[in-house]
Amino acid sequence: MTGYEILQWPPLLIGLTVLLGLFLGSFVNVVIHRLPIMMEREWRRQCEELTPAGTGSESERPATGNARFDLIAPRSHCPACSAPIKAWQNIPVLSYLFLAGRCANCRARISLRYPVVELLTALLSGLAAWRFGLSWELGAALAFTWSLIALSGIDLDHQLLPDSITLPLLWLGLLLSLAYRGDSSFSIPADPRSSIIGAAAGYLSLWSVYHLFRLLTGKEGMGFGDFKLFAVFGAWFGWQMLLPIILMAAATGAVVGIALLLLKRHGRDVPIPFGPYLAAAGWIALLWGPQLVDRYLHISGLR
Repeated sequence: MTGYEILQWPPLLIGLTVLLGLFLGSFVNVVIHRLPIMMEREWRRQCEELTPAGTGSESERPATGNARFDLIAPRSHCPACSAPIKAWQNIPVLSYLFLAGRCANCRARISLRYPVVELLTALLSGLAAWRFGLSWELGAALAFTWSLIALSGIDLDHQLLPDSITLPLLWLGLLLSLAYRGDSSFSIPADPRSSIIGAAAGYLSLWSVYHLFRLLTGKEGMGFGDFKLFAVFGAWFGWQMLLPIILMAAATGAVVGIALLLLKRHGRDVPIPFGPYLAAAGWIALLWGPQLVDRYLHISGLR
């Protein structure tokens, strides 16, 4: 029996994928924390280049510093005392439990978000392995899943959906459509025609809603990142899945928003990021999109 045949055994494949998801979840935490800081530093650097030397006071000139800061460097450290995090302190979930959720050096509390993201990444990765099996679609589904988790975390923290994640996902969805065979029960890839139309329709639909809402209320109801993320789903799943996705996202967002208002956990004038609800709906479409559409058409008598 070859190694490939062994990996086709579902329990082993799912177990290995869950383990991979745990460790990738740790990296997703790094992306959620560092990517917005990297973007801010780049914006400040561009501002420095556009501000002529000798003009304005020093306080008016943004400073970025020359120390390297990216997804690799510097080493992970405690935000409270800056003590470097050792390898044994960086084991997904287990280190958090062993340290009782506190820094080993200064005993400052570690956010619960870190193990939650690691566990969520592991769980969703395992479900993707269960759904797609050992196939190239699984690789695409995992990249899609990890990207959505990172986007959701960043949007919750900063109300921002970085182009550096959404645009590569968009292009990847369009390129994957070239592998469409017409005989797959999976939700990906869509056929090239549906993918191209879906990407355009996804972006333009929310873009139109945004401008209509702004004309009627004078307020901005969502960000441009939401348009791009919706275009991503159109590219990956085709235009046919856009309506189910936006309905699921809107319904979930409405329920959560109303609950937060009733519990007085969120002010009426404080915007609620829409990206995590879009991401959740898009991930559901990744695993069960065609089945959900077929079920709806069956119940409504349209099929």
